[in-house]
Amino acid sequence: MPSSPSQIIDKQIAALKDWRGETLAKLRRIIHEADPDILEELKWKGTPVFSHDGVVCLFKPFKDKVKLTFYEGAPLPDPEKLFNSMLEGNKWRAIDFFEGDEIKEHALKELIRKAVAQNVRAKSTKTKN
Repeated sequence: MPSSPSQIIDKQIAALKDWRGETLAKLRRIIHEADPDILEELKWKGTPVFSHDGVVCLFKPFKDKVKLTFYEGAPLPDPEKLFNSMLEGNKWRAIDFFEGDEIKEHALKELIRKAVAQNVRAKSTKTKN
């Protein structure tokens, strides 16, 4: 019986026995607290993706960091200056977390909520046209 995306994400996180697994688990919790209706999916060769009326964000562990990427991050206001990666593009924005980095939970939840609201607006505009 195939596993659900959530079960596969559970396994991916559990397989990381260092700070990266802890960081991914914390980010996942924050994402769900920010939007309890967010859906977990797997796209792009098994990358965990969080969607609500379209892709909101995705995360991925690397050797020295964990990257949280916002699919439509470029237009999002970022008053807390969380974005620190992929700043030159006109679509994606990301936050790179390194070992020992503090996660600003309140600011990150606000960013996730803004990304969800942006998707909802975009979807409602498309359905009206």
